[in-house]
Amino acid sequence: MRIRVAHSPDSDDAFMFYPLVKGLVDTGGLEVEHILADIETLNREALKGTYEVSAVSFHAYPYIADKYLVLPSGGSVGDGYGPVLVTTEPLNSLKGKRIAVPGTLTTAYLTLKLYEPEFEPLVVPFDRVMEEVLEGRADAGLVIHEGQLTYRDKGLLKVLDLGEWWKEKTGLPLPLGCNVVRRDLGWDLIRRIEELIRRSVEVALKEKENALSYAIDYARDLREDPERTERFVRMYVNRYTLDYGEEGREAVRLLLRMGRERGIIEKDIPDVIFSDEI
Repeated sequence: MRIRVAHSPDSDDAFMFYPLVKGLVDTGGLEVEHILADIETLNREALKGTYEVSAVSFHAYPYIADKYLVLPSGGSVGDGYGPVLVTTEPLNSLKGKRIAVPGTLTTAYLTLKLYEPEFEPLVVPFDRVMEEVLEGRADAGLVIHEGQLTYRDKGLLKVLDLGEWWKEKTGLPLPLGCNVVRRDLGWDLIRRIEELIRRSVEVALKEKENALSYAIDYARDLREDPERTERFVRMYVNRYTLDYGEEGREAVRLLLRMGRERGIIEKDIPDVIFSDEI
């Protein structure tokens, strides 16, 4: 049977899926096809139930919970760091400002709305956010992926690190992205996929040097900087990636509940989120 695993073409996802791509994990007869797309595109495709397995933003999950469950492995969680808000000059307040954002279903957008509800979003592809600020079309930009480490190279200033703010506010890590599995695959196949993703992360961590060599091709502005590529991968392939654990799951539920209570999320939050909780 063929399953499509859709994920972002960035270095942390490339790192964790390296063993699957290179055939280092026994798939038990499953044929795995990798689909690469930016996270907001994957969020929108998940609304339609397009792929059997997909990376999505946690913000998107309540809107796709009827079709998907969150897998216990493969998540992107920032522990005291996360998406960065950048500007060309210091800002005293974000209220009423025009902010370039990489999609309204991203967790970065949700977290920014929790921090400051009253701003004007300018939705652009994630790799255009910094340019919108530099070219004067936005007062600030919400930077995700490797841009969290490269914004200074472009002369931009950090106004706010949302993962740092979230940690100070809640004492918890910030759950940004997850891998989801389609409910209609049935429990036998879902359990096999759970193990497959977990095993891929385990092998990647064990084969770290090879996985990093593979991941650097997906590091965009960091391709010529192996040290910062490794730093970025370590930021988002961490202990929560293998399993969210009790703390990570608490953070997920708190983030979604706060989003719902503030009216940012327009769907009820399901009681069961993770596939291994059923």
